[in-house]
Amino acid sequence: MPEIRRLPTALVNRIAAGEVVERPAAALKELVENAIDAGARRIGVVLVDGGLARIEVVDDGCGMGPNGLALALERHATSKLPDSLIGADGAIELVTTLGFRGEALPSIASVARLTIESRETGAGEGWRRVVDHGAVLADEPAALPPGTRVRVEELFAKVPARRKFLRTARSEYAACLDVVRRLAMARADIAFTLETLGDAGGQEFRRTVLSLQAGEALATRVARIIAHELKDNSVAIEFTRDTPHGIMRLTGIAGLPTYNRGVADHQYLFVNGRPVKDRLLVGAVRGAYADMLARDRHAVLALFLDLPPQDVDVNVHPAKTEVRFRDSAEVRGFIVSGLRQALGTGDRRSAQGPDRGAMARWQAEPTSSPLPLGEGPGVGERPYAAWPSARLPNSSVQGPGLLLREASPGFAMPQGRAEEAAPLPQHAQQYPLGIARGQVANTYIVAEAADGLVLVDQHAAHERLVLERLRAAGAGEANRRSQALLVPDVVELDEVDCDRLDAAAEGLARYGLVIERFGPSAMLVRALPAALPKADSGKLLRDLADDIAKHGKQEDSGALLLAERLELVLATMACHGSVRAGRTLSVAEMNALLREMEATPRSGQCNHGRPTWVKLSMEDVEKLFGRH
Repeated sequence: MPEIRRLPTALVNRIAAGEVVERPAAALKELVENAIDAGARRIGVVLVDGGLARIEVVDDGCGMGPNGLALALERHATSKLPDSLIGADGAIELVTTLGFRGEALPSIASVARLTIESRETGAGEGWRRVVDHGAVLADEPAALPPGTRVRVEELFAKVPARRKFLRTARSEYAACLDVVRRLAMARADIAFTLETLGDAGGQEFRRTVLSLQAGEALATRVARIIAHELKDNSVAIEFTRDTPHGIMRLTGIAGLPTYNRGVADHQYLFVNGRPVKDRLLVGAVRGAYADMLARDRHAVLALFLDLPPQDVDVNVHPAKTEVRFRDSAEVRGFIVSGLRQALGTGDRRSAQGPDRGAMARWQAEPTSSPLPLGEGPGVGERPYAAWPSARLPNSSVQGPGLLLREASPGFAMPQGRAEEAAPLPQHAQQYPLGIARGQVANTYIVAEAADGLVLVDQHAAHERLVLERLRAAGAGEANRRSQALLVPDVVELDEVDCDRLDAAAEGLARYGLVIERFGPSAMLVRALPAALPKADSGKLLRDLADDIAKHGKQEDSGALLLAERLELVLATMACHGSVRAGRTLSVAEMNALLREMEATPRSGQCNHGRPTWVKLSMEDVEKLFGRH
């Protein structure tokens, strides 16, 4: 049998570095977390070639003396665990600092050239220690202000197998920037600066990427890091719940469903101040927005979950980006409930105003000079306005200021009206969505509000209203949420689809859809939801079976309760009972729709994340006519 022996310290450090330091961003994360744990009020980061050539972190924290500096470079030596916790049962569970394993600095020093300079507050001089891939090169006094300065150079220079797997400087820079953003977002009480150095065209440049002041409000800090417009297109979150060990608290800001992105890179999740990338939390966010976003769109938000340290295990992975909860179902339900409650307060807002490109086309004006008296256009003639990329049909002549004689029947110029326009009713001042004035293309409702014009997508708006009725029916009385069919409908489906619907029948009944198995490959529909009295039973069941099949394949479907999975298919039921585009509505019907929108949660967006209404302010209207 081969002899069992201890590995050399240098080799142990390199093995650990494979888990802790996989790229420059991982090293930067450890260094910035150390600065935060040291009580720094200002942290400066400098990157050279995206961190491949050099990473430098400077802080004004408590600093270290010569002995502390030497211990910091030994494995499993840390100041993060107080004496009262060392040796105690459950010590790791009570850790409140970002770092505690004592692996980061020795791991970095084993695969790079590491220079640490530090000075304790009140000390006469500082100290410097240089370690090159595990070998100590310098241990001497240094001059610097109180705090710590760490420089990492030549990462993986002597480990070519690891170096070749690093990406380009641009990709590594993007990863480092993401690390600084997340940590800066978690600590709005600390000032952060991030600078990059490089060489462009033979000339060195220095650029400041981030400059964040200490003491900013959370919403301000988050908006500055993610996007400035997020502050006006989001809702604040403040949600608490008692647990056996203390209070669980959810704070942050969540973007409106209509303010979304095509990738999930703008979802920032924190647990007890620690940036994490946890599948449970990501799944909870997706569940909270399930009926408000299209499936290929993602919410923009920053969530801060604080809970007693006994209820979460942060010692799951050396990089500490993963956590494990004692009661994952409770945490998931807490996040979903908190997000839905917060979105319900900003529900009637829509993040999208009129498209700027569309507005620009409204602003095009004719450039012709006034025509002589008696030479104006008649019936079948209209002046040609210089619209962008306009084409003149039935004519080879193009240009501004020309009269176009069309072969098709024309129209006369407006001649005025004999009666006065009806003024906006006084009670309209109380209606945010205004009073209906008409319908365009049998799809869009035009309403006049006290402060502008409102356009409403009738199908999208009614789809949201029906969905909220279904959700409310789930908590109502059975005789109020369903409508029994005089003759039950028999719907033939594949046997697999019947199995899926049969398994969900009890949950669907809570929303008013009463179905039961009718042989191997058929379902019997006995009652429809009261909100969908005229739905096509066959098409409804087929769509629901498809939705259940799709959600059942999601990675986190095993953690979803039946009720939550049914929430994901309610949007399909709502679509079947909505007013369709192309249907002519009376003024009374349009006004009724507007009033119900004003009283319905989340009516600012449809079930797929698109806006249900947009408003053109009177200021914009006046700009169109040059009255501003």
